[in-house]
Amino acid sequence: MKIIDLRSDTVTRPTPAMMKAMMAAPLGDDVLGDDPTVIKLQNETAKLLSKPAGLFVPSGTMGNQLAIMTHTRPGDEVILDYESHIFRYEVAGTAVMSGVQFNALTGPGGALTVGQIQNAIRPEDIHQPATTLVCLENTHNRAGGTVYPLEEIKKISAVCRKKKIKMHLDGARLWNASVATGIPLKEYAKYFDSVMVCFSKGMGCPVGSALVGEKKFIAVAARNRKMMGGGMRQSGLLAGAGLYALKHNINRMAEDHQRAQTLGRMISQLAKIKIDLTSVQTNIVIFDIKQTGLNSEQAMARLAQKGLWLVSFGATKLRAVTHLDVDDGDIARAGKILRSVFEK
Repeated sequence: MKIIDLRSDTVTRPTPAMMKAMMAAPLGDDVLGDDPTVIKLQNETAKLLSKPAGLFVPSGTMGNQLAIMTHTRPGDEVILDYESHIFRYEVAGTAVMSGVQFNALTGPGGALTVGQIQNAIRPEDIHQPATTLVCLENTHNRAGGTVYPLEEIKKISAVCRKKKIKMHLDGARLWNASVATGIPLKEYAKYFDSVMVCFSKGMGCPVGSALVGEKKFIAVAARNRKMMGGGMRQSGLLAGAGLYALKHNINRMAEDHQRAQTLGRMISQLAKIKIDLTSVQTNIVIFDIKQTGLNSEQAMARLAQKGLWLVSFGATKLRAVTHLDVDDGDIARAGKILRSVFEK
């Protein structure tokens, strides 16, 4: 039985063409600064995002943590969304490694408003921590892969620049936001002091992310990367996959978005399932099965028996993510499996 794996867009395997690019990549020692493939990937990613410099890192989590560590000092406060990846899924790394505290707000659909941020910025008071960084996420994972409105980003940026507060973007799936809206990556990136993008989410790469920003910022981040244990040696092998993905796997994400829409519509036709189709903007589909009488663990077990893998997103919520290893036939079969489990 073929498994339809919709747990995440991180489950993809490199295609034969990507593997060929990896095997052909010229190698050096990245810690010593002479791996030509890593250098090329860093430069090309920075150019796409219109930033002066880039840094290849093992994971998106490390990229986010490096950004926070490099932008802040211990005792500072960082404003972000309560449902953001940095707050929910990075194992309190910021508390351990950077010594800062979070002011976690709840934004509509994961998108904090300029008003919320203005109200949360600390006054200059000896009794209170300094607000030195705002972190946003685009697309927003827990909101269902929703795109952060660019106009709101512009307003937030204007406030932060006036207050001399840095801005970091968790852009693990920024590729999806750009493809869905037609807004260039660099247009999103221009309002942030640093941006992290992930090559292993949707792009089909086995490992790797990049952090981009000003040259001085990246130089300090590279030192922090070494301190965190993220200095890799012949990592051009992995960077070769990233270069291939930049060339071949961005525009094709439109197919993932279309398949997510198709899956969302099929789910919406199931009587006892609740889904907000307006939130299916990219490649993530989240739906609530409470009315079926099943919890998420029970439902996942039944779906898995029939060959469909999803993940839990709450006591009665499930998440499906489309990606390049899933085709139209897989989505059609996924719809049949969902009906067989939830219409009984």
